Amino acid sequence: MTVEAIEAILSRRSIRKYADSPVSEADVKTLMECAMAAPSADNQQPWQYVVVADRDVLNGIAVAHPYAQMCREATLAVVVCGDVGNAKYPDYWQQDCAAATQNILVAAQALGLGACWCGVYPSQKCVIAIRELLGIPETATPLCVIAVGHPAEQKPPGNRYDASRVHKNHW
Repeated sequence: MTVEAIEAILSRRSIRKYADSPVSEADVKTLMECAMAAPSADNQQPWQYVVVADRDVLNGIAVAHPYAQMCREATLAVVVCGDVGNAKYPDYWQQDCAAATQNILVAAQALGLGACWCGVYPSQKCVIAIRELLGIPETATPLCVIAVGHPAEQKPPGNRYDASRVHKNHW
C-alpha cells in the first residue's frame, strides 16, 4: 500500500455539505472502477449501482431516507445494491457490497471529493422507499446511498485507533 492510499484512508471523513459543482464523468467512472475492484465471495460480484445526478431524484432520496438529507446538496449519489438473482453464495452480498462501498469512499477522498455513507439495508422501510424511487428490481436490495460531491466543509482527520480493541492470539 502506498503512502497516498494510507493517507486517503486515514483522512477520510463523512462530508455532508457540498459545493454546487457537478462531479465529472471521469471521476464517476473512477469511482465505479474502484467499487468493482472490491473483493467478493468466490468473485461473484453481486453488486449493481444506481448513479444519480438528477436533482429531483436526489431530493427524492432525501424524502425516502430520513438520514440522507445531505442528498439535497450533493450533486451525485451512488446507490449500492446487492443483486442475488444469479448469486452462487447469496448470503455474502452485504459483505461484498460493503467492501465496494468502502472502496468508493476512499476513492472519493483520493479524488478530492466528499462522500457520506447512508445505510439503507436492513431498514425495510428505507429499502422499499429507495427501491420504489429508483425502480430497483426485487432480486436486488439497496445496501446504502453514498452522497458525493465537491466538499463545502473540511474536517480534520480523526484518530480512532484504540489499542485496547486489538487482541493478540486470543481475546
